Parts: sequence; structure tokens; C-alpha cells
Amino acid sequence: MGMNYSRISDWILGEDSFDPAHLGKCEAVMSLGNGYMGLRSATEEQYLGETRDLLVAGSFNKFDPDEVTELPNAADVTAITLWVDGERFSLDQGTSSGYSRELNIRTGELTRRVRWTSPGGKHILFSSRRIVSLARQHDIAMTVSVTAEENDVALKIRSGINARMTNTGSQHFSEGEKRFYDRKYLQLVERTTQSGIDFVINAVHRFSVNGDAVALPADVNIDRRIIYADYTVALKAGECLTLEKYANVHTTRDLDYAGPDVRALQVQSLASLRESESMGYSALAAESAAAWAEQVWDTTPIEIEGDERSARDLFAVRFAQYHMRVFVPSHDNRMNIGAKGLSGEGYKGHCFWDTEIFLLPYYMFSDPPAARKLEEYRYLSLPGARRKAAENGYRGAMFPWESAWLDDGETCPLYAGTDILTGLPIKVWSGIIEQHISADVAFGAWQYGVICGDTDFMERYGYELIMDTATFWASRLDKGTDGLYHINDVVGPDEYHEHVNDNAFTNYMAHWNLCKALEYADKLKRESPALYERLDSRLDIESNCPKWAEGAEKLYLPQPTAEHILPMDDRFMQGEYIDLSKYKAQDFVGGIMKDYNLEQIQKLQVCKQADCLVLFYLQEDLFSPEVRKASWDYYVERTLHDSSLSLSTHAVMACDMGEEAMAYELFRKSCEIDLGPVMTTSDSGIHAASFGGIWQCVVFGFGGVRMHGGELRINPLLPKNWTRLGFTLIWQGEKLHVVVTGDSVTVKNLTGGKQVTLTVNGEKVTV
Repeated sequence: MGMNYSRISDWILGEDSFDPAHLGKCEAVMSLGNGYMGLRSATEEQYLGETRDLLVAGSFNKFDPDEVTELPNAADVTAITLWVDGERFSLDQGTSSGYSRELNIRTGELTRRVRWTSPGGKHILFSSRRIVSLARQHDIAMTVSVTAEENDVALKIRSGINARMTNTGSQHFSEGEKRFYDRKYLQLVERTTQSGIDFVINAVHRFSVNGDAVALPADVNIDRRIIYADYTVALKAGECLTLEKYANVHTTRDLDYAGPDVRALQVQSLASLRESESMGYSALAAESAAAWAEQVWDTTPIEIEGDERSARDLFAVRFAQYHMRVFVPSHDNRMNIGAKGLSGEGYKGHCFWDTEIFLLPYYMFSDPPAARKLEEYRYLSLPGARRKAAENGYRGAMFPWESAWLDDGETCPLYAGTDILTGLPIKVWSGIIEQHISADVAFGAWQYGVICGDTDFMERYGYELIMDTATFWASRLDKGTDGLYHINDVVGPDEYHEHVNDNAFTNYMAHWNLCKALEYADKLKRESPALYERLDSRLDIESNCPKWAEGAEKLYLPQPTAEHILPMDDRFMQGEYIDLSKYKAQDFVGGIMKDYNLEQIQKLQVCKQADCLVLFYLQEDLFSPEVRKASWDYYVERTLHDSSLSLSTHAVMACDMGEEAMAYELFRKSCEIDLGPVMTTSDSGIHAASFGGIWQCVVFGFGGVRMHGGELRINPLLPKNWTRLGFTLIWQGEKLHVVVTGDSVTVKNLTGGKQVTLTVNGEKVTV
């Protein structure tokens, strides 16, 4: 598989050969979606080892009481079985040539084309097109064309709705009603077994030969968990049969579902399908492409100019933008972004700190309404966070490490992977002691409020998020014999070190959280007494303020060593130093865990990702340049980048360190997490947060954009092979276009609604 850069403006991701041994790569990286649903790009014909996923945001279900909730794999509508003179069309038999599969990220359309000769010697040209509409959130549309190139052929086509789908074996649905309407429209209803969500899935087929509509009789079949039709047609040499298939998906969890009977949804969704069918594929595809232009490419475009490598770099950041639109549920504030987006079953659709630290910045600067929805999700999930705090003996809001539906609470599984020494499953401590996420959520709320200038959000949600997480931290602190407070027995962002005390990232972020709550309490008491009283009645601010203040004053904050290195925790620097070159050279992550188990790794100076460097990235003003540089040198040598979040953070920090060459190398490696040549990296889905990281490499790293202390700063460092970088930011409602060259920075206010003051290369300017 490789990218095709010969297409217009570098918008095409192309596959030029078919490998049935590695289906997952293209299924995931070429996946389609619109935030409501994600459709993995499996081929029309079926193969062993494929994963056909149709995932609807927010539709979580628990298969078994002993398992955690996950996004269920809904019924498949894309599989089409084709027989040519009785022989099944499949690229693992017969011969094929001229194969191509391409994703056009500009329009969100997937196309495929291949010439195939059956084992019996019949020649056909097979082509297909497919979209998940960005303009109509429930719609999927596709076409399949078969041309008889040299011989007359008899075709048989089987297509329908297949609910025999599972999540790696777990069946999440009970069977519902299946029906044909007018011997043309297919409808299947299925209900999630635990959460009780009804899915209504409809499909219809249209046929034409050489562009002229034909009515093919349908051989109707309804069986267990499946409804389909068989169609037959005889083609003369040179004739082309085209099948258009339209499908839609609705659920009783949809915001626009009126209820209470699923019957109304069946009627409504079928009427919607008839409307889409009447438009035809070309009109639906054009409408969706226009939505892509309006919502993404014309709103916050990115331009990169330079040598031959810059075209690949431009595609990579556009590819990141494509997926960040595909998987963001901007239609519904009850949902968030899973670690694999909507492209696969990895991490079960759960969201992590990835949203606040790696993805939210893109939406804040590019799509503030979507960013607000993501932040409102955190507010709506406060009951679960408060429940988790109470269950662990704390007060306030202790956010789950893994979150799913609003009232699911903690959804982190207890075990994952295999211990190479004991042969037992590895216990996952993150759901219990990786607690920095509570401060990360507060940090995200603060960033959103400042960057987007959204005082309404802060008054309704933001202040409460920041204050209730501060209450958690005040109750979480451990009194030490030194008279200070400590945060003991945690996991920091570097998950290779568990049960540590005074993790620098956790302590400093908790301290920030406590201080910010105090700052806002004082501000509201002076400037908005009515709002203060309302929040005080819910959060007991008056009695909590002294606790926040005491915690902030006495919380132990790890200090740099004599060599200016900030210790990651209380024991990391006492660990054994080993040569990591073997693991750094591997083209896969986690290689060290094939030689050491976690207990052994925790005694080594090795990082999955260096959380001190993430801390410098978020709160650089707390640390001197000497500390940041010495710590950078120390931790870079010891970091394996075994987290997909690590490379991009290090790339941005490398820019801050003036390490342009290293920054560019790390950026390229970050781009290759999903786009690179290793064919197994994306089997369980793309790495959603790494796409936010790629955008941050370009805009925050090379573009030098940062928000600190409520002010916007631009201090760029272009890679040597780039001559020009252009990007658009939305800052407090104003749209700013920034152009960086080797010797200049130009900022233009495209909105012109108000003046914007910012710092460019150390100088305050107003536009």
C-alpha cells in the first residue's frame, strides 16, 4: 500500500495492489464517516480476516456483566456477493490486473477498480464508489459497476443487510423485525442487549445497463439475522451493469428520535431512504463533497510549500483533518471521541485524556461548536465522575480514565495483554490510579473558555468542572511526615511506571487545578455574585476554598536536580539505565515488553512517553529554559515512543528547543503511525489522538502557535525543506490567517469583528 501523490492537489490516498493477508490497514485508514457513524472500508466481496465495522457514536452496550461497555458492531450493508457465470468474484482466485483503491479526502469518497478474469476465463471490469454522507448524517450510498469486457456473462448479485456481525465474537444485538416493502425496500431492526437501543437499518437497490434503468426481479430471502435479495442478469460483451445501493441507519438514541415506539422510527427512516434514492448517487456524492468543502477545507485550510517532501507533509496534515471530521460527534453533546475514532473496535470506543490534550486544541481553533460539544460531554458526565470519587473515598469529581456513555462511569477493563514471565493477563491499573485525567478535563475546560471566548460555557459548565475537580484533588492529597501534601500511588502519562509517588505531571496539573479554582472563585465572588451563589449552593465553594488554598500551598511539587533535570516521579532517576537502541530501531511498539514484564520495566530508566515533556508543553512558563533543556536531553534518550501520543508531543517540544531537524524527523514518524508502510499498525482502527498531534506539530510546533496565560503567541520554526506555511485559526471568534516564511510572519484578521492582540516572535502586535 502507498500514497498516490500524482492526483490533483494531493488529496488522494491510494492502494495499488491487493493483499488479502493485510486487510485491516486500508479498512481503517480509508474508513468513511460523518461523526454520527463510522464505516470501515472493507471490500464489497468478503474475505477471511476482514473486519466489517459499522459503528454508531454513543450506542454503547455491555455484552456480558463481566465485560465493559463498548460500541457495538451494527448490521453490515456494504457486502455484495457477485457470481460471474457461477464463479464467485474474489481476488484470491482467478487473475486480476489494474487494481486501484483510492480515498479522496477532499470529497470523502472511496473508489475501487480492477480487471478480473474468472477461473473459467470470463473477463470483467469491476468498479465501485462509496460515501458516508457528510450532509445527511444517517446516509450511506454506494455503486458497483460490472462490465463484460470480452464475453457474454451471466451475473448473479446478492446484497442486503447482514446482522450476523460481532465485536470479535461478542454479539451485542437481539434480533428484531425484518421486512421487504414493495419487494424493493429492505428494513432490519435490531436492539442492543443491555442498553436497549433500537437500530433501524434500511436499504434499497437500483439497476441500470449502459446507463438505462432496468427492473431486475428480486429473489427475496429472510433468515436469521439477515435479509437479502438475489438478482440475475445476462450481459452481452461490452455491456455494463451498475448497481446503486442506498442505505441509512437510525437509532432510538438519536437526538431527533421522538419515541416512544420504534415503529415511528421505522416509518420515518424508510421515508428518508426514499428521498435519498430519488436523488441518485451522483447528487448525494456532490452534496456530501460540498459539505466537506464548507465544513473543513474552506474553513480552516492549511498550505505547505517547499521541496518534494512538503507534498507528503501537506497530505499528512490534511489526512489528519479528514479523520478528525470523520470521527467527531459534533451533532450530539452526549458523546465524545474514542481512541480509534469510529474506524475500528480498538479500545471499545472509549474516550481518554486524548480528547482534552491532543484533540480538543484542533477543534477549539478550527471548529468551536464541535469543541463545545466535547466539553459539554464532560459536564454531562459529572455524575459518573462524582460517583467514582465517592466509591474511592474522595469528594468532588474524579473522572474515569476511560469514558463511554454518560452514566457508565469507569469503563477501563481490569486486564489486558499477557505478562511474558507469568503467562497471566496484565492488570490494568490506569482505571484505578491514573488520576491526572481529572486535572486534564479541567485544563480542557479552561482552554476552551479562553481560546473560544465562550463566557456562556464557563458560566453554565466550565467553572463547575474546574471547581469540582479541585475538590477531588483537595480530598485526594496525602499528608506526609514533612508537613507537605503528596499524591501517592499513581500512574502518570508514562504508563510504564505504576504505583509511583509524586508524579511530576500529576502533581503540577493538580496544583494548577487547585489554583485555577481559587482564582475563579475569587473572580466570581467579586464580579458575578449571583453566579457565585448559584455555584456555591451546588459545590459548597465557601467551605472548599480554604481546602483548595491549603492544598495548593502545601502540595509537594518535584524540583529540578542540581543538573536541572525535573524528576518524573520519586524513583525513576534511581532506576537502572540500559541501552534502548534495539527497541528504538524496531518498526513496532511495545517491543520491550517481549523481553521484560511491567514489574521489571518499572525498575528501568525507560519511558513509554516522557510525561515531564508533556508538562513543559502545557505549562512551559513554570520552568526555566535550563530545566526544560536539561530535562529534554535526559528524557529523549530514555523514551521509546511506545504511545502514539508521544512522537507529536516531542516534535512540538523539539521546536521549542530549537531542534528543527529532530522536530521534522519526529513529525514524519508521527505521520507514519497510520500512513506508514507497516501493514499491521491500524488493524484495530486508526490512532485518533495522533491526528490531533500531527496538526499540533504543524500549527503549534512549526507554526509556533501557543496559548499561555490567556494570550495568543506565534513563534514559528519552519523545517528547512518548507518555504511557506499557511493556516487559519479561530481565536475568540475572530478568524486569523497566518502565513509563515523563512523570514516573515503575516497575520490577517479575516473576520474583522474586533481587534486581536497577540505576540509574534516576542513582539506584541494588534490586527
